[in-house]
Amino acid sequence: MIVVATEDFELYHEAVSALRERGVTFTTVQPGDPLPDGTTVVLTGRDDDLDPAAVSFTGERESPPEIVCIDPEDVRGGIEEALSILRGNGERTVVGIDSGPRPGVVVLSGKTVVAAFSVPISDVVELVAEELSDVADPVVRVGDGDRLKSARIVNELAELEGVEIQLVDETGTTPYLGAGARGASDVLAAVNIALREGEPVSSREIEPTPGELKRIKTASREQSAGDRTIDEELARRVAGGELTIEEALQRHRERDAT
Repeated sequence: MIVVATEDFELYHEAVSALRERGVTFTTVQPGDPLPDGTTVVLTGRDDDLDPAAVSFTGERESPPEIVCIDPEDVRGGIEEALSILRGNGERTVVGIDSGPRPGVVVLSGKTVVAAFSVPISDVVELVAEELSDVADPVVRVGDGDRLKSARIVNELAELEGVEIQLVDETGTTPYLGAGARGASDVLAAVNIALREGEPVSSREIEPTPGELKRIKTASREQSAGDRTIDEELARRVAGGELTIEEALQRHRERDAT
């Protein structure tokens, strides 16, 4: 069980709110009060100065709990550390990515989902890097449903050190969504992708099909409100992730201006 013990009211409020959002069972005590039997982790502030060897308990205990000092600027990181201790050692961290128009990204410890996001594709790799900054031996599994977007994500992930990348056949990973679950399909698909073994890859080179290039050109015309359509060279650069459609449109405007 997690126990929150801090005299920092702001830190207390943020930690308790974060634990409630995660559905975690916890209790609270004043620093220095006896800890309940079953306490595994104590969340505290840096100024609370709790000594693991000096804490007392309401019941018998063979060893002191783990003490996690939360950085007020990174409460979520402290919560994740506490949950990692509760889950125990040996669970590999897995990131699943559904490479759709707005990728779903989930972080699993073993089979437990510890974080979930839906972000623009331009933010995916930065988010993954942040989530794995202090994780040993992680694996990132990328769904192959959108060939061009998955290739872009895989190639950008290859710049990260110490991360295994797997390409996953995402057939059947998007679940049926019942009432009230609208908008969650990318995240739920990412969970299923994270749970599915894939093929290790270090890069992914794909030649865009004529149909894919046509869709990019059409999207450029729609995004410019019918003002212009990018050419095939720019469409190929968009397909490869080198440019966004807006950047390609800007290049197209600059060419016309010269």
